[in-house]
Amino acid sequence: MDNGRIDGELVTEHQLLELGYRKYTGADMDIYYAIDKCQHVGNCVRGNPEVFEVGRRPWIIADNGEAKKNVIVVDTCPAAALKYILHEKE
Repeated sequence: MDNGRIDGELVTEHQLLELGYRKYTGADMDIYYAIDKCQHVGNCVRGNPEVFEVGRRPWIIADNGEAKKNVIVVDTCPAAALKYILHEKE
């Protein structure tokens, strides 16, 4: 699954916020989460507990992991409750 896309197109922040996703900002990427889509499978927490920790506020800290690894974990979300936008390198 490619959770950086919707209907085959790269997602935009505007789209995600309109769909009810909450933004978690990082230096190399932003991770978005929609609680109403979440099936609580736990792939994110098991995939990288440094980035995704349920008992912490904020529970997602994108900078606690490498962007490439974060993409892999986010892409395992079966409900697409997690999305991401990579920042362009200058």
